[in-house]
Amino acid sequence: MEPRLIDAHCHLDLMAYPNTVADETAAIGLGVFDCGVDPRDFAAAKKRASRYLNIIAGVGLHPWWLVDGRCGTAEVDLLCKLASRERFISEVGLDFSPRFTGTEGMQTQVFERLCQTLSQRPLPDRVLSIHAVRAAGIALDTLKSHELLTPSPNSPAIIFHWFSGTSDELIRARNAGCYFSVNERMLASKRGREYVRQIPLDRLLLETDAPAEANTETSARQLADSLTRASKVITQLKTRDAGSIESIILENSRSIFGLC
Repeated sequence: MEPRLIDAHCHLDLMAYPNTVADETAAIGLGVFDCGVDPRDFAAAKKRASRYLNIIAGVGLHPWWLVDGRCGTAEVDLLCKLASRERFISEVGLDFSPRFTGTEGMQTQVFERLCQTLSQRPLPDRVLSIHAVRAAGIALDTLKSHELLTPSPNSPAIIFHWFSGTSDELIRARNAGCYFSVNERMLASKRGREYVRQIPLDRLLLETDAPAEANTETSARQLADSLTRASKVITQLKTRDAGSIESIILENSRSIFGLC
């Protein structure tokens, strides 16, 4: 079934019953970008995704897994090895929240290494979904230094997932041609809604970032309903016809992920 909605950022592996949710997404026409948080899980995620036309698995290493010790040097090596040959990379990035003070240098080194790998091993139509908390400027600096923001046939589509940077960083990312995946929780804040007003429609994607807590029982219908509610808020913010906005955002996702 051709996807009628596409979740540009969620985590099947963190759901209580990922295989059941995968089956449900296919049945209801929901496309999914399944964003990995630990590269050791990627082989199984990719095998699961291969059974469906509507699911794409991304290889990632979430900065939270890095700073709390769940992943270390071996996992960074594995991330870069896999990323060198994979089109879809997520969830990766930087989190400079106060609780992670003292880990900024280590996080930056890992992100630098990943970006260097992607620059040295370019692939057409690569997608990179980024987590950047209090670090959007540094993420942009790093991407730029490795020419990943330079327009070319092999430049990746850069997605800032749940963007929370400054207004200046938003403008910079927007001017660099980045995409932004937004969810209900982002749209619940005044700043999040204002940012969505400033993001061009042809750069917007929908996401759930589900589940909110690991091992939570989740259904594909819950994901689809969340995306629909987010779309309605965007319609109000953009003051345009709902059908037009839904069509544009869906086409953005289809073009990036190749889901049709």
